[in-house]
Amino acid sequence: MDLYSGKINKLIEELSALPGIGAKSAGRLAFYLINEPEEHVKRLTTAILDAKANIHYCSECFTLTDDEICPICRNTGRDHSVIMVVENTRDLAAYEKTGRFEGVYHVLHGAISPMLGIGPNDIKLKELMKRLAGDVKEVIIATNSSLEGETTAMYISKLIKPTGIKVTRIASGVPVGGDLENIDEVTLLRALEGRTEI
Repeated sequence: MDLYSGKINKLIEELSALPGIGAKSAGRLAFYLINEPEEHVKRLTTAILDAKANIHYCSECFTLTDDEICPICRNTGRDHSVIMVVENTRDLAAYEKTGRFEGVYHVLHGAISPMLGIGPNDIKLKELMKRLAGDVKEVIIATNSSLEGETTAMYISKLIKPTGIKVTRIASGVPVGGDLENIDEVTLLRALEGRTEI
């Protein structure tokens, strides 16, 4: 039995399609938006549409940005000879919160997962290899410690080793099966400082 009109149900349905939003949360959000002043809802709608239209991948590291090159890659004060490889932009943000990593990043947008049909050509590995043609002395692999993350780390290591560039892996301060975005800054910092060569 439908408790609400079609338009309210449609709004709840669309909101519940967002990751991490269940039916109850979607209902709360729907009623919140309905009761908000129209100007606030218009600002929110405009911000969502503007982000969708103008946010794309950084041409160097492939994080999300609204510029050609993201602020991290543009920063001349960072060490561009050290590249940390992460699975997604949320992982990059998690490491940036530590405030201690002074290199740059490369976002893969996924991890190798034969079970899901994701191979090396489906993530940003070719783009990483192109970046290594520059003056790079270390690649830190900071993929998640899941089976897919470990598989991806080993694959990247085997690709890079012949180039002579130092390849390290973040230390095991990150729990197995844990996603980087959910781990506190101190643990991430210990994992970064305790990285090992692979």
